[in-house]
Amino acid sequence: MMKFAGLLLTTVLCASLPAQSGNTIHIRLLDGRTGLPVEASNYLVRIDHFETVHNEWVHINDDGSVTVTLPADAKEIAVKATYNLAIDTYINCDAAKESNKERDIWYPISEILAKGLVAPNECSATHYTAKPGEFVFFVRKRSWRDPEF
Repeated sequence: MMKFAGLLLTTVLCASLPAQSGNTIHIRLLDGRTGLPVEASNYLVRIDHFETVHNEWVHINDDGSVTVTLPADAKEIAVKATYNLAIDTYINCDAAKESNKERDIWYPISEILAKGLVAPNECSATHYTAKPGEFVFFVRKRSWRDPEF
């Protein structure tokens, strides 16, 4: 009976551990109007249509570059960035013309890793090419016309 209890406890503890990290992507955040790099306070990362935000997977390096280490089994990613010490959230330009600007747009991690991916920019006509493993997205600061969420 003790062996069974020990096995059960080990199984429960292992199941509660986070998934092994397996995929690292690099994020490039650009201003949707100018195409210039933007320095965010933080990044809000979600995977596979789950509500949980994982900013603990994000590492902002001293040079401003950003890496995100994702679980190996993650399929899709949605990212938002914050400013003003993480009080405000940028408007992502991939949804800037939609009525619900807060809607998450999901991107396939496998495509980001294989070819790189540039999110659509509805804020302007800037152009950028991503490298394999790189996710590029465009943002703009909120204006008085944007609803708070």
